[in-house]
Amino acid sequence: MSETLELLCRGAAATEAAAGPVAALLRGGDVVLLDGDLGAGKTTFTQGLARALGVEETVTSPTFTLVHSYTTRGGVELYHVDVYRLDGPAEIADLGLSEMLDDGGAAVIEWGEKAVPVLRPDYLRVRLELTGTGTGTGTDTDTGSDGDRRLLLHPVGPAWQERWGRLSSALRPFAVAGGRR
Repeated sequence: MSETLELLCRGAAATEAAAGPVAALLRGGDVVLLDGDLGAGKTTFTQGLARALGVEETVTSPTFTLVHSYTTRGGVELYHVDVYRLDGPAEIADLGLSEMLDDGGAAVIEWGEKAVPVLRPDYLRVRLELTGTGTGTGTDTDTGSDGDRRLLLHPVGPAWQERWGRLSSALRPFAVAGGRR
């Protein structure tokens, strides 16, 4: 049985920083599913992940284009996908996620719970929730605020299970006391 790790990120910069350890363990073929309400910080997390992978381009939400592609420092293509506006598994499958992953790319999927039916059962699920506290300095690209976030990370499948101990250790600075379940 896998665990869930609970993190507290105080502001957008900490949300981006928490993505760094995930990026350090990301491989071609991997999927990171991001869930959370509008403005919870899904794009902010992806920006931190991309930055940690050496992406120099500006990372923006693919809400209308559905997929943005970024070449990482290591040569792995990072696909940033937003399935919010898609109506079901068939439309999500039409994006070609399987082919992107088979070609060695890695994907970060916003509104990831909608994509589960068309994915292999091997991914890292990250749930982001605004806590209602924070500085409100206007630096978060998702919300216009810099509020605190609670992140819940949960590995699904053997690839992320195998890396779970390393990921948990690397994220220890963000972990909530007793935040393992």
